[in-house]
Amino acid sequence: MSKASEIVRAEVTRLSPYNSGLTIGEVMLRYAPARIAKLGSNENPLGPTPALAATLMADAEMFRLYPDPAGRKLRRAIAAKHAVDEEQVILGNGSEELLSIISRAVLRSGDAIVTLYPSFPLHEDYATLAGATVNRVAVNDDFTIDIEAMIAAVRERPRMLLFSNPMNPVGSWLSAGDLVRVLGAASDETLIVIDQAYAEYAAGEDYASSLACLATLDCPWIVLRTFSKAFGLAGLRIGFGIVGDPELRALLDRVRTPFNANGIAQAAALSALADEDHLARVVALASTERARVEGFLRGQGLDVAPSRGNFLFFDCRRNAAAFVEGLLQKGVIVKPWKQEGFDTYVRVSIGSPAENDQFMEGLSDLLKGM
Repeated sequence: MSKASEIVRAEVTRLSPYNSGLTIGEVMLRYAPARIAKLGSNENPLGPTPALAATLMADAEMFRLYPDPAGRKLRRAIAAKHAVDEEQVILGNGSEELLSIISRAVLRSGDAIVTLYPSFPLHEDYATLAGATVNRVAVNDDFTIDIEAMIAAVRERPRMLLFSNPMNPVGSWLSAGDLVRVLGAASDETLIVIDQAYAEYAAGEDYASSLACLATLDCPWIVLRTFSKAFGLAGLRIGFGIVGDPELRALLDRVRTPFNANGIAQAAALSALADEDHLARVVALASTERARVEGFLRGQGLDVAPSRGNFLFFDCRRNAAAFVEGLLQKGVIVKPWKQEGFDTYVRVSIGSPAENDQFMEGLSDLLKGM
C-alpha cells in the first residue's frame, strides 16, 4: 500500500498544521484550573446581540429546511449597510472559506501572490495548495508595514495581492494615504484581496475602510468581512465578501458549495447587523481594555505592536510555546506564534475586564519566576 505522502499532492505536504488554538475543554483536561480566560482566538467577550435568542426561537423551520442558497435577504442587508449592489456580495462559511474559494478560482500553479508577514496562515496556505509562490513583505522592526517594499512587490504584477488591514497577528494597519499608494501600484493583472476581519475595531483618524479607495480602481478587487469577531458569531461560521465586479462574484459563486451559509447563521447575521448599539458596546470595551492591557505589557518591559484589532502581539523574549504553557497552568489561553522569525511572540486577545485581569496577573507571576 502506498505511503500517505505519495497519495496526496506534493503541495499538501508543504502545509503546516493550522494553529487553531486550545479549547477550554482541552485546558481543563490538562491542568484543571479553577477558572479559564480564553484569550487565544480573538473572540468577542460580550457575545452576540441579545436579540439572537428571540431570532432563533421565532422560526423552527430554519432547522428543518435547506437555507436560501443565494442568501438573498442577508446579502441585501449587507449591501445596504455598505452601500454596494447586492450582486457584489458573496457569502461564506466564515471568511476563511472565501479565502479558499478565491484561491481555487483564481490561482494557478506558478502564479505569485504578495502578502504581509507575519500573516494569518491561511493567507499563505491556500495559495501554496494551489501551487502558487508566496512573496512575503515583512513588517519593519517597529511593527509598522513596510510600504515601500509592499509597493515594489505589487509592481512585479503578482496574480494576487492579499493582506489583512488591520494585520493579523500584528495589529498594524495602513492609513488611507498609504493604502492609496499601494493600490495605485497595482495593475489590472492583479486581484486585490483585502481581509478586513477586524475593521469594526479599527476606527480612528488614520484608518480607512478599503471600499472607498478600491471603488476608484480599474483592477479587480475583493474585500472580506466576517461576523466572527465584533459581531460575536464565531461558532456559526458566517462571513462575506464584497466583490468589485458582479461578474467576478458570479464566477466565484460557482466554486462555493451551494448551501455553504447555513440558515441559522444567516438569521443570526441579520440580527447582528441590526443591533448597532450592541456593536458599539463591543468596540468601546475592546478599545478601552486594549489600551489597559497594552500599558501593562509595556510596563513589564515587553515590546508590543500598536494594534487596531481586538488583540495585542508582544515579544515574550523566550520560546513562546514554552512560555504559553506556563500561562495555561494558570488558566490563561493565549496563542504562541509559530511562523518563522516570530517564535518568541505571543498574540493575546482582548477579553472581558476579568479575563484581562487574570491574564495580567498570570503573566506578572510568570515573569517574576523567570
